Amino acid sequence: MAGDAGNAGGPGDAGDAGDAGANVIHADLDAFYASVEQLLDPALRDRPIAVGGGVVLAASYQARAFGVGAGMPAWRARSLCPELVIVNGHFREYQHLGDAVMDVFSCFTPSVERISIDEAFLDVSGASRLFGAPTSIALEIRRRVREEIGLPLSVGVAQSKHLAKVASQVAKPDGMVVVAPGHEEEFLHDLPVSLIWGVGPATAARLASAGIHTVGQLAAVPDGFARHLVGERAGQKMAALANNVDPRKVGPARPASSMGAQAALGRQRATPELVRSTLGYLADRVASRMRAAKCAARTVTVRVRFPGLRSVTRSVTMPMPIDTTLTLTEVAGELAWTAISQERQIELSLLAISASHLVAHSVQLALPFAGGPPAPKVAARSQIDRAVDAARARFGRQAVGYAAVVFSSTPSVPEEFRELAERHAERAIDQSRAT
Repeated sequence: MAGDAGNAGGPGDAGDAGDAGANVIHADLDAFYASVEQLLDPALRDRPIAVGGGVVLAASYQARAFGVGAGMPAWRARSLCPELVIVNGHFREYQHLGDAVMDVFSCFTPSVERISIDEAFLDVSGASRLFGAPTSIALEIRRRVREEIGLPLSVGVAQSKHLAKVASQVAKPDGMVVVAPGHEEEFLHDLPVSLIWGVGPATAARLASAGIHTVGQLAAVPDGFARHLVGERAGQKMAALANNVDPRKVGPARPASSMGAQAALGRQRATPELVRSTLGYLADRVASRMRAAKCAARTVTVRVRFPGLRSVTRSVTMPMPIDTTLTLTEVAGELAWTAISQERQIELSLLAISASHLVAHSVQLALPFAGGPPAPKVAARSQIDRAVDAARARFGRQAVGYAAVVFSSTPSVPEEFRELAERHAERAIDQSRAT
């Protein structure tokens, strides 16, 4: 079932003869940003490195072995790994090399569904006559990516998207796992429940509190227990995946159905200044991306996470779509303070904004929500935002911005990195929600 960089196995031999019907491949570049830096500078190879500055954006596997991880302050990373080398990111190279890998995938099948800058699904059911069995195709893809581009690639091969993605995670780093048809439950049973698509740390902790640590344990609980534990929709999806029910097909990447951004705050007091500046920063990112895509949002959702990983969300759907930064900030602020007040919390660890129900929209002309700014102010905000967008397009994002955002203390990640990550993030979110 599991193999190294050059082999694949499985219960009862999951070689070329045993993978018939396992036509879905999930290919995922290993520690992508850090691997690119090691590729560009051979002196960094096999050394613990981190991409970032004051905050670690990505870490090599050599650094991860010391406990270094994304989102960690640089001082903490250095204390864990004194030999750590922190490098600035080559953001254009990330996009260029990510695209080059996707071109390799396309040489084997037109059915490539890219879900982020560094990972994709492939349906190779129609490629066997040209390139052989799915396992052979996966091995050849890994060889070409390694030899032609120079990056390590982990691959999972299975009958469904979920199984293929889980298999690629098990294969990391730089490996390959084939789940032979008929052995799916055997493969899944003892794996940690956190490998199920969409199960994050908070959900995994909630499941663990109920004694559910493995996929097999989740699959064995009575029907409806997961829905009771984590909510109707999420519970239903998790239970289905744990029982190997995943009817999704590999298809072309769909336009994002939502746009969002979030900021981890550590553990800070919920002051009006903190909430306003953080939401202003996030709204600036989300609204500018909506305007670039010529769309606006009917629904705004805010997620507030408190210490202890407890999160709450609040949403509002407005009669008219919005795309201006200040209006989005105001709507998000009202939602956030509603959540904070109702939960009676005094500390925060994360704030997030999501804009959904996107519609084609180029100029905001009408009153966006009850109690909002009058129409002339809305129009003025739209003009200001478009002037800001034009200046940034010419001189860079740092050239101009709202004072509350520019001078805020919100932890900042390099703009190029955020833009690169956010360009693909909504696709991955949409895929994790799909059933």
